Amino acid sequence: MKTSPNDSLLSEINVTPFVDVMLVLLIIFMVTAPMLTQGVEVDLPKAETVTTLPEDAENMLITLKKGGSIYVDTYKVSAEELENFLKKNFKNKEMVFLKADRDVNYGEVIKVMSKVKGAGIEKLGVIVEEEEQD
Repeated sequence: MKTSPNDSLLSEINVTPFVDVMLVLLIIFMVTAPMLTQGVEVDLPKAETVTTLPEDAENMLITLKKGGSIYVDTYKVSAEELENFLKKNFKNKEMVFLKADRDVNYGEVIKVMSKVKGAGIEKLGVIVEEEEQD
């Protein structure tokens, strides 16, 4: 603080450090944001006819990994709490897509599908990779 000639206090706010911190935070956000949308990696089965996912609609993605772990979008959920989690979080979503590793037991995939149906979700799609043509 500075004093003026008549001894009254003059307060000034220095915004330069604030602007510096905000610019650094902006750069950090710009660098890390693309990494957050990658999702969970699985080895998908292949099929001859594959359609692309609609990108304009809000969809939910359930991923079933080889070890039996289940992810809803990027949140890890146990098999027991999957149905309740879907009931609570399926608002404003159009469809659910299931992405299961090719080495996951077929029975586990069916259990997840029945939990989706039990949550009252009617539209369920399955994600596969396109089979390479010779």
